[in-house]
Amino acid sequence: MPWHRRPARLRVCREHQRDSMRQVLSYYLRLLSIVTVVSTAAVFAQSDYKVIAVADGGTISGTVKWSGPVPHTLDFPVTKDPQICDPDSKKTIDLERLTVGPQGGVANTVVYLKNISSGKAMDLPEQRRHLDQKHCRYIPHILLVPENGTLDMMSSDATLHTIHMDGAATFNLPFPFTDRVTARTMSTSGLVHLRCNGGHVWMNAEMFVAPHPYYAVTDESGQFEFTNVPPGTYQIVAWHEGWGLAGKEQAYDVLTERSVQRPVFTDAKTWEKSVTVSANQASSVNFVISNSK
Repeated sequence: MPWHRRPARLRVCREHQRDSMRQVLSYYLRLLSIVTVVSTAAVFAQSDYKVIAVADGGTISGTVKWSGPVPHTLDFPVTKDPQICDPDSKKTIDLERLTVGPQGGVANTVVYLKNISSGKAMDLPEQRRHLDQKHCRYIPHILLVPENGTLDMMSSDATLHTIHMDGAATFNLPFPFTDRVTARTMSTSGLVHLRCNGGHVWMNAEMFVAPHPYYAVTDESGQFEFTNVPPGTYQIVAWHEGWGLAGKEQAYDVLTERSVQRPVFTDAKTWEKSVTVSANQASSVNFVISNSK
């Protein structure tokens, strides 16, 4: 029946339905706007850390050392692109979860001050903000990027890598070409896990997005150092990604469109101590870690 011939009551009902739908749509648009504003504010919220001129700053230095027998290296079979990922034909690749130097130093441990609210300006090492994918490994294995700083990523491998990030940052970035830099800003402080969604399931790395400059990654001697620390008492934390293999899980190779098995690691480990920094003085903190603690 044409609209102009329909009963008035039916026309009023239809108009009422349209008005109701407009109200509902308007409500959800307003709600979406509020959620977007809140989400944006959360993502771009600044940390409480304040940069000040540090007078009479002190130094904190120390080591992270291994105690007891060193666990066997975690190896994983090279199941894809062996000509690129395994040029020495070893058939397996080191998952790089635990690196103990000749003197017992534990590399790739992140050490940081937990409760510092003000101090020097950001001066994190530049090399920890640049990631390369070479022979199907992430270099460096531990990344350290300032909050609101940029991570530069590239691939030296002539194969498709896809960096998948989850945690304080969530990106899924393909690298189909060699030596092309892709950059992303890390807006939220915290821990980020990196994996390859291109079928190279053994590739793994960790990134800390740091809200202040008192973060360090130990070298093979296990050493770390913080300079220009305001006098005071702080909690100092040593964080290690963990060196155990919990099992395997199903993953998806986006290129071959088939299911593959990815290693699942045991939880990260942390150790914490108190340290007091005096004006113009050097403080020392040493961590000893092992399979039992």
